[in-house]
Amino acid sequence: MRILAIETSCDETAISIIEAYGGLKNPRFRVLGNKIASQAAFHAQYGGVFPMMAKREHSKNIVPLFLSVLKEAKVLKINPKATFTTVQENKIKKMLEREPEMLDLFLEKISRLAKPRFDVIAVTVGPGLEPALWVGINFAKTLATIWKIPVIPVNHMEGHFLSVLMQKNGKNLPAGKQVQFPALSLLVSGGHTELVLATDWLKYKKIGQTRDDAAGEAFDKVARMLELPYPGGPEISKLAAQFPKDHPQTIKLPRPMIQSGDFDFSFSGLKTAVLYLLRDMTKINPAVLQNSDTKREIAFEFQNAVVEVLVTKTMRALQKYKAKTLIVGGGVSANKELQKGLRMATQKEKIILHFPIKDLSTDNSLMIGIAGYFQFLKNKKRGKPLTSLKAIGNLSL
Repeated sequence: MRILAIETSCDETAISIIEAYGGLKNPRFRVLGNKIASQAAFHAQYGGVFPMMAKREHSKNIVPLFLSVLKEAKVLKINPKATFTTVQENKIKKMLEREPEMLDLFLEKISRLAKPRFDVIAVTVGPGLEPALWVGINFAKTLATIWKIPVIPVNHMEGHFLSVLMQKNGKNLPAGKQVQFPALSLLVSGGHTELVLATDWLKYKKIGQTRDDAAGEAFDKVARMLELPYPGGPEISKLAAQFPKDHPQTIKLPRPMIQSGDFDFSFSGLKTAVLYLLRDMTKINPAVLQNSDTKREIAFEFQNAVVEVLVTKTMRALQKYKAKTLIVGGGVSANKELQKGLRMATQKEKIILHFPIKDLSTDNSLMIGIAGYFQFLKNKKRGKPLTSLKAIGNLSL
């Protein structure tokens, strides 16, 4: 089946077209078209993402991006004489009344398109920034209305869980490396840090989550303290890698909740510890952030603290629930030290370990297409009523 997938949960406008087959027992995917319009450079000047600005950029980007994906998938067919009927145009104006940047482009560009062959549209409905989510949802609903295509709502975090099913160059997981249940997933991103137990496909139980800042959020905030650009995670990692491993450490940061009896996380205190450390250092030397060695050591120790907590708690959860597979998803899953720590720990326990390929670790629409396929099968090949599609910023898995 052919799936149009749409993702606008934060600051990446992403659209893809995939072919999916094989069912739940042997899922297979082929990418026909895939495009992402990143807002990272736009938001970098503000040091973070502002929801209403993200919404506006999504509205400007989504129609041109859609056309680009259709062209890449070789399904773009334009009829210069085609136009919407008055009834269709009125429906579109009503559905996109809150998306003025999108409306004019939709009426001008989409009206001339011959209907592409999609079996279903998959769209992210949460979690995420609600203003941003609504752009993708309203776009999906409008396409579904004029082309009579069913829509499947997708949980963004389920997308991260399933993202490992698509490997490099469209290849699937090799034999012997297939996901075995029970499986545990460590989902780590800018907005989420949680441990999810899966007893089978689409059967989840959240066993731990952050009580405050997510790991990625803490990376971004500490990067800002160190006067590093946004997004902060890659910058912290780059700086930490420059600290000599054999150099004696003078800085020690806490490992929050590492000895707690549960699987919850907390990174707010770690972030605050860095803030106080810099405050005390500045009293002694106001130009402390001009010292590259000091910045490298802080980045190194901060990253070590986060990784140690994530690895320790994840391994305890794997042992308690006797999980056979560990799936790591989200932007922080690309952190090399986290990957190294989890690889070493899981090899000793002979646990299958999966990280997404780099392009699927951050927000993307390919994982939304995969999740849409699974949900379509679960719902017996039926879409959801368009009136039920709503943005849910705090949607849980």
